Amino acid sequence: MKCLCRTKPRRLESGTFTLTEVCIGAVIVLIVFGSIYAGLTMSFNATQAARENLRATQVMLERLEGLRLYNWEQLVVSNWMPSTFTAYYFPLTNRGESPGVLYFGIITISNVPFPNPPPSYANDMRLVTVTLYWTNRIGTNRIVRMRQMQTLVGRMGIQNYVYYN
Repeated sequence: MKCLCRTKPRRLESGTFTLTEVCIGAVIVLIVFGSIYAGLTMSFNATQAARENLRATQVMLERLEGLRLYNWEQLVVSNWMPSTFTAYYFPLTNRGESPGVLYFGIITISNVPFPNPPPSYANDMRLVTVTLYWTNRIGTNRIVRMRQMQTLVGRMGIQNYVYYN
């Protein structure tokens, strides 16, 4: 018996693509690689900002912890405590190496803002504020960053224990 049904003639499958398919594929590849590049760039910038923030915290803590060893007269009356300072991201570099980001700090010593009426020990306490500024470079942009840390220092604080015991 003979089959009377017609079959479509087979097309040769040569693996060719149309120009539209090639363009769509190229656009998809560009989007994927562009996204990967943007993601890597953002992650490197975020990592750098986190490192700079961590170094800023270390610089402020170093200043505040050193400040605790000053006695009351050195802290309040005299000018032993510098009001400004600078620090670098890489403080111990060899000659010719870049020290990295420059941190500029300001130390202010003021009376503690107690509510009215102030307690009897108000004259025996000071509020110490360390403010740090640095410039963060993200691409071609320069962004000024700022962090601040505060502590209270008392007349009969740890410095008396360290020096007299």
